[in-house]
Amino acid sequence: MSAPRDPWSDPSTAAEPGPAYTGPPPTVPPPYGYGGPGPYGAPPPGHGYGYGPPPPYGYPAPYPPPAYGGGYGPQPDRRPGQVIGAAVLSFVQALLVLIASLYVWFFASIAELAIEQSPTAAPAQAYEFAREGDVLAIVQLVSAVLLVAAGILALSRRGRPAWLLLVGAHGVQVALAIYWAGQLDDLLGPAATGEAGGVLAAFALFFAALPVVALGLVLFGGGRHWFTAP
Repeated sequence: MSAPRDPWSDPSTAAEPGPAYTGPPPTVPPPYGYGGPGPYGAPPPGHGYGYGPPPPYGYPAPYPPPAYGGGYGPQPDRRPGQVIGAAVLSFVQALLVLIASLYVWFFASIAELAIEQSPTAAPAQAYEFAREGDVLAIVQLVSAVLLVAAGILALSRRGRPAWLLLVGAHGVQVALAIYWAGQLDDLLGPAATGEAGGVLAAFALFFAALPVVALGLVLFGGGRHWFTAP
């Protein structure tokens, strides 16, 4: 039984044979990284290495290239521990000076009250302390403000002005400690001997210890270099 003929074809011409069937067309695997599976050991599609061919089997994948502005460049200088330590000591010393200023103002007020109650019976030391107590309290409060400002500036700025303010603030504290040692010696008079003298020396050393340590941190080594280096 023959196939039906096309009614529109010419009956006088023979039909041309069609192409022989050779099977399905050959398939070409897609290139690596665009939807097709990669070679054995390679990552799945969409997770390529980004640059160049994948590494051989058994080698770890390379790190991705750093992004623009990444953190592989040189890091800026970090503030040394000496500077941070000096700033912290500034805050601690400011708190101690604030408490001491309140005590000075309190005892100066008591001395003034005692003088008002009995002007003739009050000792000469009471007159001297009442006269200088208020002024010393104000000076110490100002020095505490300088300490706080120097500590903040040391943690936020880098330059000679910050270094000078830090050195000056702690230098004032050392001077005040020496002044108080001499002032208390005059106020105590003959009593400033023996155990009283030891207490006086410990008092002066207590208020001078932190400023001396802070000065040592910023006058030598990395602490000074941080502020004075160009």
